Amino acid sequence: MALVMLVVSVVLFLLLEIDVENVARKVLGPFASEAGRTAWLERNGFFDPLYVRYFRWLGGFVTGDFGQSIMNKVPVAELLWPRLANTALLGFLTMAIVVPLSLTLGVLAGMREGSRTDRVITIASVVTTSVPEFASSVIIAFVFVYWFPMLPGTSGMAFGFDWKALVMPVLVLVIYDFGYVTRMTRASMAEVMTTSYIRTAALKGLPRHRVILRHALRNALIAPFTIIMLQIPWLLSGVIVVEYFFSYKGFGSLLLEASLNGDIFVIEGCTMVAVFVAVTTQTISDIAYTFLNPRIRFS
Repeated sequence: MALVMLVVSVVLFLLLEIDVENVARKVLGPFASEAGRTAWLERNGFFDPLYVRYFRWLGGFVTGDFGQSIMNKVPVAELLWPRLANTALLGFLTMAIVVPLSLTLGVLAGMREGSRTDRVITIASVVTTSVPEFASSVIIAFVFVYWFPMLPGTSGMAFGFDWKALVMPVLVLVIYDFGYVTRMTRASMAEVMTTSYIRTAALKGLPRHRVILRHALRNALIAPFTIIMLQIPWLLSGVIVVEYFFSYKGFGSLLLEASLNGDIFVIEGCTMVAVFVAVTTQTISDIAYTFLNPRIRFS
């Protein structure tokens, strides 16, 4: 985890800050004089050796100092943490629906492989996963804003928190995401149901619900659990389309705004936070393997 963060930080620093003249132009604007850019670079230590600048930059991230936003003229942390909290709320609501829904449907389909239930669930999962977020956003907005005007057209919450503003973004994410997790759960459950220990448990006369809950489900959850943990980094930075479409002030829309305006310090802060979340969730999933399958051990 630490090694991945270190490698990403080095690559990010070299990509965005090795060209000090470009940094000065981004901060001061294209019409700043050469003398003004030189004075700014000297004042902020950009003429120090590269390794000195890197460790000073890295130390700032460790202490929560991400620099100052070029576009908004405020510390990056003041922009980043509220936007991160907004996306965390969006992700929490999405996962609270996706996880129980997809696991239930996936287990039902895997238990009855080849049945009508399996085919219906599989077709629904494929169809919903095949529709990209920008398309489903348009369809859902048309239905709930123009056809049946029940929800606000945007989720900017300019007049304070409104739970109705979260309905459409969450619905779009649930529709796109649940089918993928359902298919993975279905495939894992179908594979487990054909193993010898499941057949042995059934031949011993154990009740079917006990065979499913105590023997099959635990092993079948290993692959879906990995997929679910992978959805957390995706929800953090991969919901740019949804947040931008509904004007939701989240982490993804902040990253998009920074990229469009060349706000390199916000880009750096968002990237490091996204990578930290990604490696943390994967570490948690690796540790959780030992609880789902006692045969797996890490040394």
